[in-house]
Amino acid sequence: MAPGSKKKGKCVEGSPVDKLTDDILTDIISRVPYKSTCCCKCVATRWRDLFSHRDHRKKLPQSLAGFFYEGYNRDRFPKIARYFTNVSGEGEPLVDPSLSFLPGYISLDILDCCNGLLLCRRWDFTNPQLMDYVVCNPATEKWVVVPATDWSSKVEVARLGFEPAVSSHFHVFEFIDQQAWCIDESEFHGCVGRIEAVATYSSNTGVWRHQMVEHNDFAIPTHSKGVFFNSIMHLAAFDDMVVTFDVQGNLLWTIGTPPSPPNCDDSPLNDVFVSQGQLYFANSSGSESGRYNLSVWVLDEDYGLSKWSLKHTVSHWELFGTNYLALDYNVIAFHPECNMIFIVYGHENTLMSYEMDCRKRHFLRQLGRDCKSEYSSTDVKTPFIPYVPLFTESLADGP
Repeated sequence: MAPGSKKKGKCVEGSPVDKLTDDILTDIISRVPYKSTCCCKCVATRWRDLFSHRDHRKKLPQSLAGFFYEGYNRDRFPKIARYFTNVSGEGEPLVDPSLSFLPGYISLDILDCCNGLLLCRRWDFTNPQLMDYVVCNPATEKWVVVPATDWSSKVEVARLGFEPAVSSHFHVFEFIDQQAWCIDESEFHGCVGRIEAVATYSSNTGVWRHQMVEHNDFAIPTHSKGVFFNSIMHLAAFDDMVVTFDVQGNLLWTIGTPPSPPNCDDSPLNDVFVSQGQLYFANSSGSESGRYNLSVWVLDEDYGLSKWSLKHTVSHWELFGTNYLALDYNVIAFHPECNMIFIVYGHENTLMSYEMDCRKRHFLRQLGRDCKSEYSSTDVKTPFIPYVPLFTESLADGP
């Protein structure tokens, strides 16, 4: 090293890389694979700052910013309040949870988030019986209206599909059960809440289409995560399966979920997540010895094999310091860039992260006791919706 030279992260002042302008360096970083792009944040302070700078963040992928969630308190007005908590658990919310840039609604529900876009259900201000969907980008405050179908007001599960690296267009999925399909209760068959049809909307065509689901008997839990990648929608379903659909609403595969230990008490803590380009499944179960564990599985790339590999197991004692029952906590997200999961647990709805590689837990903040559903007689936790900002200006809403 020449006398007087100084290190700057992994760059040396006066080196060819150090002499690049911010615009050129940003353009170079934006062209490397996503995982490598994330590593660039650790090279130097200058490189890290590029990701958050207003002039450059449109070109660079952003990390997990935090979570949207709701609280219900019958003694408060309004009874339902919407919140956003940063992923660090500290500081002022990075996003305004009111979404005040959306006009003309009497109430608004956030149903899903996919790669920076939110899917919301909006009830009309002039006629509370009417509703439509809104797809919006909180980072740019751009939004488009998606018209309702004949079933929208009765549908409990609607999800959003969007892959900006593939297309600027998005897809909305409605999963229509027997009741929403207006089948008489005396003619119900199969499991409770059986899905009869799937309606899909494409912002490319601007129209809805629906596809009947035949020769399959499954229901989708109201709070099941919608995981959209490789242009396929994945959802955990009853009983013991993951169902997958293409953007036309066709059922592609039903994937059996990972096996549970024999003679154990299965819990409803079963859901799918995506991280680092792979599909994960998290479940909680008890063992014959009475010990409760959280298990994380990863799916083989060949869906037809339905082969899950156990990636990680951690006891409830390691996570919480007690033999927590499965119903007392929810895995709400996997970090998109690393082997970290986020959990909400306990009466105070404590948000925590857990790093699988080093088996370390971090308590982030208490979100409060009112994080529960308005429509549940029990303390069922509200959905916690992870949000990664998207700073591109375009929001395709038509051909």
